[in-house]
Amino acid sequence: MRAIEAAIRESETAHYGEIRFAVEAALDPMALLQGRSARERAVEVFSQLRVWDTERNNGVLIYLLLADRRVEIVADRGINRDVGQPGWEAICREMERSFRQERFEQGVVEGIRAVASHLVRHYPASGANENELPDKPVIL
Repeated sequence: MRAIEAAIRESETAHYGEIRFAVEAALDPMALLQGRSARERAVEVFSQLRVWDTERNNGVLIYLLLADRRVEIVADRGINRDVGQPGWEAICREMERSFRQERFEQGVVEGIRAVASHLVRHYPASGANENELPDKPVIL
C-alpha cells in the first residue's frame, strides 16, 4: 500500500490531475443478488470518494475488485473527454494481465503510471500544484 501511495504522490508532481486507488475484497451479497457489476460499484465509489470534486474535472479512480481480479477506471468528465473509455480499458486489461501473473504491486504501480501519462499530456504541472484528494489507497 505504501508503494501505491508513493506512486500516486510522485505522479501528481508532474500533472494537475488527481488519482485515487480503491480496493475491495468482494461485492457485498446484496449487490451480487441485484446483479451489480464491478463497473457499477466503481462508479459508486468514484462518487463516495468525491473523485469528481476537483477544480479541473480531472480526477481518476482506479478500482480493484479482488474477488474477480477486475479493474475499473472511472474518470471525471474533463480527462475522460480527452482519453475516452478505450484508453482507460487498455490500462485496466494490462493491470489484469499483471495480476494473472501474480505481479500485483507492479501491476498497480504500472497502472498508476499509465493513468498519469494521460494526465501529464492533458494537464501538465507548471507551478504550484495543490493536492486536492488524498493519495493514500482506500480499502473498502
